[in-house]
Amino acid sequence: MVAMSVRPTFREALRFWLKLGFISFGGPAGQIAVMHTELVERKRWIGEEQFLHGLNFCMLLPGPEATQLATYCGWVLHGVRGGLVAGILFVLPAAVLLWGLSWVYVVHGSVPWLAAIFTGLKPAVTAIVVAAVIRLGAKALRGAAAWYIAAGAFAAIYFLQVPFPVIVAGAAVAGFLGVTQRGGAGGHPQPAQAERPAPAGPRSGGWVRSGRVLAIALVLWWAPVIAAGLWQGWDGVLVREGVFFSKAALVTFGGAYAVLPYVGQQAVGTHAWLTAPQMLDGLGLAETTPGPLIMVVQFVGFLGGWNQPGALPPLVMATLGAAITIWTTFVPCFLWIFLAAPHLERWRSHARLRGALAAVTAAVVGVVLNLAVWFGCQVFFPGTATIDGFALVVAVGAFAALQRFKLGVVPVVLVSGVLGLVWRFIP
Repeated sequence: MVAMSVRPTFREALRFWLKLGFISFGGPAGQIAVMHTELVERKRWIGEEQFLHGLNFCMLLPGPEATQLATYCGWVLHGVRGGLVAGILFVLPAAVLLWGLSWVYVVHGSVPWLAAIFTGLKPAVTAIVVAAVIRLGAKALRGAAAWYIAAGAFAAIYFLQVPFPVIVAGAAVAGFLGVTQRGGAGGHPQPAQAERPAPAGPRSGGWVRSGRVLAIALVLWWAPVIAAGLWQGWDGVLVREGVFFSKAALVTFGGAYAVLPYVGQQAVGTHAWLTAPQMLDGLGLAETTPGPLIMVVQFVGFLGGWNQPGALPPLVMATLGAAITIWTTFVPCFLWIFLAAPHLERWRSHARLRGALAAVTAAVVGVVLNLAVWFGCQVFFPGTATIDGFALVVAVGAFAALQRFKLGVVPVVLVSGVLGLVWRFIP
């Protein structure tokens, strides 16, 4: 017999979302597992079938799927206000913590002991990305077409420097036209017996509601960017960050690892907001904080403001850069959920949309492989043709810990940082 789902009060849900924001370590897989355990199994606020519906739906959207799943579950329980609270609290603790770590990094980054910690963090991050390639590839590369798409994506971005948005768009079109024949987006069974409460949000959306949601979200999304342009000029660092990360938010399929090559290429090479080693350091910091890994873009925005402060104090501009980056990255997540969630039941059965997602996911494997190669070159050959033996040993050990012994990301990163500290100060 299947237990009935129960709807919590708004205050009960608020306490849960606040707690989740502080304990959501482990990347999207760990965050989704925590939500499933708490919301479906322990509290029974959401039925199994509805949770899996939401997960598959969020995987069809650009943006961090765990953040969007939290927003969707909040919407199911308490409508728009529930979705807002769930999504904001999922991100806010990590944003505050990463702001503090970013400040410590830019002020004290040259301190020997902190530099030693990053000596161990960087190879660990490389191992984490390699493990992500394997994990994602095992799920996505089913059939010859998926392998061809992944190989083509890697070749396009690594050898031809094709922009990430172009690769995503091409893969989506190919999948929509039926190049791949892979099934459902998430690959999860959906038990028909599971009880699920009716969503608190509207079950269907007409043109009037959709237009209102779109108009409000677009105004909120672009208002800070326009204000920054009127204040500092349209070529100022805040406007450039707002526009760039708005574009990135539209193509963030496959998680943070997929979009990082695009972010790194533009932030380092085009805008000079930070250096390649600093990009690696930022990813290491993001791995040690709760919340979605895409929070690394906040570090990029912070350093962009710090390194190009104009007439403002560096910390003020860095804080504004971090804020506008987070705003333009996550406001679209709320737009997608509030605009599309009422149409979930109809869209999730659309075969062509599932085909587009399968092709994009396959392309993401190739893009993430490019990221692993880029990180490896930066870490193992730091400005020389001689391989860094310590970095190689730490990377192999971190990879074995993740793949063979199934340790979590946080302990692997922390231990690697300690190893870097010990190695640097060995007599």
